[in-house]
Amino acid sequence: MRKERWACLVAHRRAGKTVACVADLIDAALRCQNPDPRFAYVAPFYVQAKDVAWGYLKRFTAPIDGVKFNEAELRVDLPNGARIRLYGADNYDRMRGVYLDGVVLDEYADMPPAAWTEVIRPALADREGWAVFIGTPKGRNEFFRIWELAQDDPSWFAMMLRASESGLVKQTELDDAAKDMTPEQYAQEFECSFDAAILGAYYGSDIARAEREGRVGMFPLDPLLPVHTAWDLGIGDSTAIWLWQAAPDGLRVIGHIEDHGKALPHYVGELSALGYRYGLDFVPHDAKARELGTGRTRVETLISLGRKPQLVPAHTVEDGINALRVMFPRIRFDGEATKHGLEALRQYRTDFDEKTKAFKNTPRHDWTSHSADAARYMAIAYRDMVAPPKPVKRPQPLGSVILQGPPEAPRGVRIKI
Repeated sequence: MRKERWACLVAHRRAGKTVACVADLIDAALRCQNPDPRFAYVAPFYVQAKDVAWGYLKRFTAPIDGVKFNEAELRVDLPNGARIRLYGADNYDRMRGVYLDGVVLDEYADMPPAAWTEVIRPALADREGWAVFIGTPKGRNEFFRIWELAQDDPSWFAMMLRASESGLVKQTELDDAAKDMTPEQYAQEFECSFDAAILGAYYGSDIARAEREGRVGMFPLDPLLPVHTAWDLGIGDSTAIWLWQAAPDGLRVIGHIEDHGKALPHYVGELSALGYRYGLDFVPHDAKARELGTGRTRVETLISLGRKPQLVPAHTVEDGINALRVMFPRIRFDGEATKHGLEALRQYRTDFDEKTKAFKNTPRHDWTSHSADAARYMAIAYRDMVAPPKPVKRPQPLGSVILQGPPEAPRGVRIKI
């Protein structure tokens, strides 16, 4: 049994990591000496937590005398007063205010990093609780950072299980899977490769190139340039904002803000607190729609709060994605200030349709979507901002002119003079 407070387990598909960690949660809950112990299992989505872990949790605890199941809350109450509950990182705010003695984060590579840093980690503080991060790699994202940290820190337990080494899946089955998968897919899913590209990612290779070329780092703010913003506006969903400067040599992205369930004054307050000299606030085309509750548009609300909203021209998602991809070689990111946003762009992807054996035409809608949408608004805004001026019509040569007749007359009648 591990003794370290923190653990990172990188394991191939069908290695049994979820089963092992659910059993670990139950064992820890039964042994815990703290009053009213609380433990949690977190999956990327709440429905995923139910599908993946709820059955195991009930099956393994059913033989315990006095155990109670709460189906509505996906919670098991043990006879010693301990509770184990399932959550989804898609609504991690639901965990705010709770305390935890231990937690398992399953498929952490698919979770928003803020779920850990803003909510789950603080929940462990007063009880000095433990955490286990488990999953299969999805590129060099936040899960990779956790794995790297676990290699060098003695307070961490780290283990990687590759299918070629574990013996948990028959070799004949692995050989058959390799025939149906690309080499990158197989390397990621069965050989735990963090270097394999995220399947269907739109910007993963662009970000990797930017990092190699030194365009992700620390860049000074240009005091001569205003700071523009690009917003993806949400109410129940997240609102994401990129802060950037339009420099002659390209885009300088200096900040990123994202939150959810907050009204517009909250975000305006955050921007004001930064003290920048602001330019325009680029918002999606639907921001001009009137809200039922107030009868005002969000454009009008932003104006009343002292901002300068500008509608981004209507465009398809595909056109916006292409605009950002074209722009990427000219973008520099402040790595620390845009860390969460960059992670969202790195994981923004479409799904592979197993029936058609092709990628879908639309992106997956998850925690990455809001930052990705705001980023394409930023790219389109910058593109239009630096677009070359329209050519000036040259005067007609002497000897002939083109006269513009009335609406009912033919246009472009050439008359000799």
